Amino acid sequence: MRESQLLKGVLDGCVLEIIAKQEIYGYELVQRLREAGFSTTTGGTIYPLLQKLEKNQLVQVHYKPSSDGPDRKYFTITGKGKDYLHLFWQQWDDLVQKVDRLEKGES
Repeated sequence: MRESQLLKGVLDGCVLEIIAKQEIYGYELVQRLREAGFSTTTGGTIYPLLQKLEKNQLVQVHYKPSSDGPDRKYFTITGKGKDYLHLFWQQWDDLVQKVDRLEKGES
């Protein structure tokens, strides 16, 4: 099974976790994910996800000047996003425990 298939269900939470730690722009977010080991992550995956998070009011956007060209679009987490992230980690922990029990042959 490819990592990308497994990652689909958790990428929202991973992205929100990074944004919760600091405001960040899209390209920097892709680089941060790659540094964390998600080497197959591309802008083509992340930018639509950021749009979805913004539409769902989990992140908010503001623009800052860039010395490299046009203003950069920065993302910060909202209160609703923090609530979503908290629930994500609860569900993640629950899932990990279930998978661990299966792997160990426990019921």
